[in-house]
Amino acid sequence: MGKQSSAWIAIQQKRRWPLMILILLSLSTAMAFLIRSTFDSCPISSSNNVSHFVREKQDGGGGGGSTDDRLNGNARAPSLNPLDFMKSRLVLLVSHELTLSGGPLLLMELAFLLRGVGAEVVWVTNQKPNEANDVIHSLEHKMLDQGVQVYSAKGEEAVNTALKADLVILNTAVAGKWLDAVLKENVAQVLPKVLWWIHEMRGHYFKLEYVKHLPFVAGAMIDSHTTANYWKNRTHERLGIKMPETYVVHLGNSKELMEVAENHVAKRVLREHVRESLGARNEDLVFALINSVSRGKGQDLFLRSFNESLQLIRERKLQVPSIHAVIVGSDMNAQTKFETELRNFVSEKNIQNRVHFVNKTLTVAPYLASIDVLVQNSQARGECFGRITIEAMAFRLPVLGTAAGGTMEIVVNGTTGLLHPVGKEGVSPLANNIVQLARNVERRLTMGKRGYERVKERFLEHHMAERIALVLKEVLHKAKRHSHS
Repeated sequence: MGKQSSAWIAIQQKRRWPLMILILLSLSTAMAFLIRSTFDSCPISSSNNVSHFVREKQDGGGGGGSTDDRLNGNARAPSLNPLDFMKSRLVLLVSHELTLSGGPLLLMELAFLLRGVGAEVVWVTNQKPNEANDVIHSLEHKMLDQGVQVYSAKGEEAVNTALKADLVILNTAVAGKWLDAVLKENVAQVLPKVLWWIHEMRGHYFKLEYVKHLPFVAGAMIDSHTTANYWKNRTHERLGIKMPETYVVHLGNSKELMEVAENHVAKRVLREHVRESLGARNEDLVFALINSVSRGKGQDLFLRSFNESLQLIRERKLQVPSIHAVIVGSDMNAQTKFETELRNFVSEKNIQNRVHFVNKTLTVAPYLASIDVLVQNSQARGECFGRITIEAMAFRLPVLGTAAGGTMEIVVNGTTGLLHPVGKEGVSPLANNIVQLARNVERRLTMGKRGYERVKERFLEHHMAERIALVLKEVLHKAKRHSHS
């Protein structure tokens, strides 16, 4: 979900495009590699216990934005950084893990934004493997390079920092386990200055041991209206607890991503190199699903839809360019049962020359530059927000998404993309949507252009910074009031 930096090159397992990167650098294009929150799911803020920042009115065409211009992304680019008031503030960030998944990477992005305005930022990771881990080592060093202090989650330094901090941000529901395990008798003292940033919608996160302190924190920040409503209803019905004041904050694309997305020369170079590596020609149409490979992200149903679209094209004798499907987010080393199923399906249908698997990577910009349509096929309750969706729209790509979760707050059905149902019921509609866009180049381009305009209106980094700044001001004000009471 996200933030880009050329420093991320070191994380990559395979350097597929050294020549491409050299070319881009010679063009003075900051080749940026993304930190995303797209790899996780999230659910509307509602009535009495949701912040006054969040309105129930839906924007025209399927969005779920606030009517407050400062939050729905219609504000003009600020002349000053809206987070400047955080200068010299001490902020403790608590992540349940440190991986390449969306939640931790999004919290890291916030850490860098806060460091950029002079805040003192401390990071702790609650769950870390005992053995050495190259990804954790690399990510921690990226933070240290940016001036973020990294402490042990269970050490005395972490406790002292929590007690002294102006603000404590817990990232994800699972991070709640850190409170009792580490703070112990100091929990009550810290709760009034806790902002809980929640990205999850799956049922197994609703355990009282994780979220029992949730009603007593200063506020909850959630990435989409759908997720906020889901949490409000679920905590009340299943756990008998009440959500704190809840703030819905839509995410935004980084400046670095937008620079690449708006650089036509860079995109052309990326497109040529990636397509050559995939074996796709320039005139071919490429539909890509960019997400970690798992059943919840719907790669299996996407491949069924793609195969069905090939059959429709043959049966109707349609004159369309050759179409390809790309799955970005594989784990070649793990060879999970689910990924084996995907590859077996491709073999059984004899579509190996049309389907391409790419290992999980932070370098999604090259793929966004090289494809024609993004498929966002997250199942069940859908994506919490889906950072990859706004990233694709920045690259002027139409989106074929499931009509669930935060995707409905991003994609305007029929205008910036097409939505289809989740589950098996969505296989044929998605197949038809693939064929529809394959047949109509003008519609693809128009949807892509309108998606780009929507991003510029409400899903940029400064929009996100403004929205987060409003929340942080409220939480700091509450914490100060409580300390004086």
